[in-house]
Amino acid sequence: MSKRNIMLITALILGLGWAIRGHFGHEWGASWAGAMAALALLFASKRADWARRAPVLTFLGAIGWAVGGMMSYGIVVGYCRGVEFFNVSYGYAMLAVIGGLYGFVGGGFFGLGLESTEESRPNWATLLTEMVAGAWIFWGFIIYQLEWNMTPPRSELWAACLGAAAALAWYLHRNGFHRALRVAGYSALGAGFGFAFGNFIQTIAGISSISYNWWNVMEFTLGFCGGLGMAYAVVTREWPDSVAPSKTGNWLALIFVFAAIPLTNFFSAFHTEAFIRVAEGLKMSNPELHAELQFLFGWIIMLVFLIYGIVVWRRAQRHESSLTSLYIPFLSFGISLYYMLFGFVRKSMFYYGFSLKHSDTLYIPIFLIPVVMWFFNRRKESSELSVEEPVHETWKRWGIILGGLLLIIVLITLISINSHDGLGKYHERF
Repeated sequence: MSKRNIMLITALILGLGWAIRGHFGHEWGASWAGAMAALALLFASKRADWARRAPVLTFLGAIGWAVGGMMSYGIVVGYCRGVEFFNVSYGYAMLAVIGGLYGFVGGGFFGLGLESTEESRPNWATLLTEMVAGAWIFWGFIIYQLEWNMTPPRSELWAACLGAAAALAWYLHRNGFHRALRVAGYSALGAGFGFAFGNFIQTIAGISSISYNWWNVMEFTLGFCGGLGMAYAVVTREWPDSVAPSKTGNWLALIFVFAAIPLTNFFSAFHTEAFIRVAEGLKMSNPELHAELQFLFGWIIMLVFLIYGIVVWRRAQRHESSLTSLYIPFLSFGISLYYMLFGFVRKSMFYYGFSLKHSDTLYIPIFLIPVVMWFFNRRKESSELSVEEPVHETWKRWGIILGGLLLIIVLITLISINSHDGLGKYHERF
């Protein structure tokens, strides 16, 4: 599969996952999206050594992208809906920071998994200890000593994420995991740009009379651009042969992805009161029965896909010749379909009906595009991600990239403040 296709598939799947994540929220909702992105890149790349470690690498993608889920950003979106240049530009810039932190840790963890070899393995205990320490130090110093609040009066845990990301960056640099650091950087760039630009789309769309879930479009844009950045960093570098897979580690990771993540999202996002309100809005005769059925559907979906994941991985181990061409794609499509159906049940979409006025309806064609791309490329051999002329990362190059991002933020700010007289639910930071 070509590098462009790998990038497109990863971008679409992470965009889909992040859009669905809007129905669940926080760390555990983000972890499912991260798992989807990791598996999508693994199946599209067709690297046999990575495929043998697919569950563990998926676990790392899930945990990495989940870390930023603690950050609050609702009020930051409101800053972008005003008319004063400094407040609006601040809002877009902070969204880029928040998105960048999502991507940096997500891409960094996944990239570190890819770069692990027999000769160079990360010390995860040391790394996690340093990240926790960095999170506490940055959070305490920035928020309680300097009192640099980004989102008052909301949670300021972005500072903790910043500290964790700084510790991760220093660990990767000093231990020579430069490929993983590069994946972290481009994932951060993509997700940061995607969050700011996605909210720009939402702001401009708010001027129109088109009634649509533009917030969900913003979420998709964050995921799409973040996935694009992560995949770009992977396909434009040569990678060493991966460390040998751990059978126990793979099975534990598979259970975590197919059982622990869904179960936690189930308990945190399925609420009887919410289902009853939906049923009453749809004029159902027995709202309590509707709520009970949604819980039942949720349990059935979890059981079916847990069995599916176990069966597919067992068969993958017995038929390694079809690992990259069949079983890893099946795992990838399974975890994505799983989240999509879970989201549909959570939002009672099977009762509302599917139409283009619901953003959830577009999840289906977005999901099908990678499936079709895989079907027509399934017999092609892996390109081994060969790179003829690798891009040389320099401080000058990154300075130009970040300067370009800053210029884009200024541009979308000017367009925003000259397009309306202030939108509803806007906030002023200063």
